[in-house]
Amino acid sequence: MRTSMLFKAACLTGLLVLTGCASKVTPPEKYSGFLKDYSGLQETTSHTGKTVLRWVSTDFNSDNYDSLVYNPLTYYPVPKPNTQLGQDTLDKILNYANTKLKAGAEERIKLVRTPGPHSLIFRGAITGVDSSKEGLQFYEVIPVAMIVAGTEMATGHRTMDTSLYFEGELIDASTNKVVMKVVRKGEGKTINNESAPITVESIKGVIDDMATDASMFEVK
Repeated sequence: MRTSMLFKAACLTGLLVLTGCASKVTPPEKYSGFLKDYSGLQETTSHTGKTVLRWVSTDFNSDNYDSLVYNPLTYYPVPKPNTQLGQDTLDKILNYANTKLKAGAEERIKLVRTPGPHSLIFRGAITGVDSSKEGLQFYEVIPVAMIVAGTEMATGHRTMDTSLYFEGELIDASTNKVVMKVVRKGEGKTINNESAPITVESIKGVIDDMATDASMFEVK
C-alpha cells in the first residue's frame, strides 16, 4: 500500500511539473497559415505582462498614422462545433472578441471604414492548430484555436486548461506592406473535465488582455 501511494505521489508531482513547463507562446508547428509570413517573430512582453511573438517593421512609426480600418476578427480555419464547444458559444466568443478588441483599438486611434493616406489596416483571426501531445500533457483539438489541454491525475480526474490562439497584422494602407505581426497564445480558465463545456467566461480574460494591449501598445 505504501509503495502504491508513493508511486501515485511521484506521478502526480511529475505531471504538475510538466504542466508548469507548457509553452506560453505559439510554437511554429501550430502556426495556422493565416499570416502570409511568420519570419522575424520574436518573444516580447505585452503591456499586460503576457509573452507574445511579435515583429515590427524598422520603418514603423505610429506618429505617421492617424486612422485604422478595423476588419472584424474571423475564425481560421472555419470552426467545427462539437458537444464541448457549440455554435452558439463560438458565435458569442467571436462577438465578444470583436467588441472588446475594436473598443481597445478605438481608444488608441480613430477608426474609419475607408483607408486614407495615413491609415493602417487591421486583419486578425482566432486560429486553428493541429493536435499534439507534449510529454504527459494531452491535447484535444477544436479547430478554431481553442486548444483544450488536460492531464490525467493519479485519481483519474482530468482537469482541462483552455487556451486561445490569435494571429494578426497591421498593414500600411498606402504601401500595402505589413508593418506589424503578432502571434499570441492566451491561457484561459481551467474547466472540470474533458466533458465540461467551454464557455465565453472560460476565455474572457484572454480577450480582455488582448484588448488592453491593443489600447496601450508602444514600440520600444
